[in-house]
Amino acid sequence: MRNAIRTFLLTASALVALGGPAMAEGGISIPLDEARVIAFAKPVQTVFVGNPTVADVNMIDPRHAFILGKAFGATNLIALDAKGNPIASRKVTVLGGSSLITLNRGNDQYTFACATGRCEHARAPGDNKQSYDEFMGSVTTREDYAQKQADASGGQH
Repeated sequence: MRNAIRTFLLTASALVALGGPAMAEGGISIPLDEARVIAFAKPVQTVFVGNPTVADVNMIDPRHAFILGKAFGATNLIALDAKGNPIASRKVTVLGGSSLITLNRGNDQYTFACATGRCEHARAPGDNKQSYDEFMGSVTTREDYAQKQADASGGQH
């Protein structure tokens, strides 16, 4: 059975290498565990991320923000001015040069991120509960650690 899974994953990663999904124009593409600086055309008062498990955003100043890729997947970002008017609405995709592949084994589902002949676990809702809970625990631990570091720095840049 292990060889069947390995064959499936290698085939899936080869298909991904031949033609992955295109990034929508104006979208933000971020590698997992990396940050990018994004700029806004006008000053921003509030920024929302649709799924904070996938990406996080922190304002640097009213026209610039850091966006961090936290987990494989896609979400969106909406920026509003002081009056609540939309300034920007962009799709955010967190990648690692990979695409997601879902493997169903009996009643269990497992999600993998595959790129250049290699696949890694990339937990997603619907995955095997034990695997998913372990993954979410890791995400929560990482977020808690990052928040403690930010609190310890006192907001200084």
